[in-house]
Amino acid sequence: MENRRTAVILRIYLRKLLQYFLQGLVVLAPIGITIWVVITLFNFVDGILPNVIHSLFPGWMEKDAAGNLRRFPGFGSLVVIVFVLLVGRISSSFLFSRIVSGFDNILEHTPGIKFIYSSVKDFFEAFAGNKKKFDKPVLVNVDATDVWRIGFVTQSDADNFDLEDHIVVYVPHSYAISGITYIVPKEKVKPLRKISAADAMKFAVSGGVSDVSE
Repeated sequence: MENRRTAVILRIYLRKLLQYFLQGLVVLAPIGITIWVVITLFNFVDGILPNVIHSLFPGWMEKDAAGNLRRFPGFGSLVVIVFVLLVGRISSSFLFSRIVSGFDNILEHTPGIKFIYSSVKDFFEAFAGNKKKFDKPVLVNVDATDVWRIGFVTQSDADNFDLEDHIVVYVPHSYAISGITYIVPKEKVKPLRKISAADAMKFAVSGGVSDVSE
């Protein structure tokens, strides 16, 4: 009887320990993964930039006793951030915009390259550019009656596809950067007016576990 009671108590303690472990994992995993991704990205940039600078300006980068280029942690990432900020700042000037427009036109008409360039450009502009596309969250019915997915209107009409009264909706996948593009009748789409586009995207990508605020 005593052994059975001890086993029950031990099982309760083990279950508690497992619960604490899972709770700790839920708290630490997102923080740890975020820090790991940021550090990995910084180290990757820091590892590339010295070689680039040495190739362009050999006299600027010193070598250590082992013959390796001397690196300054964080310097490469700082240079990239400053460079991106500088480009963003001067991109609104007339001269720079004309240069970028000409370069953009060349890349978009170069066979082979235009597909990659236009795809990457549209992707970044959809999220962060002046032509944001994922700013109209909706519920879209594409599977069955009364079954709805969270999506974003990317084209307000589908006339180019000879589909009148249809619109183009992008539906993101949960826990992934992929998604599916649907062309659906307008009556199968319900605008989401009570939550922001960012909250809708977060809710969809997280599998519905993230909170949404009005």
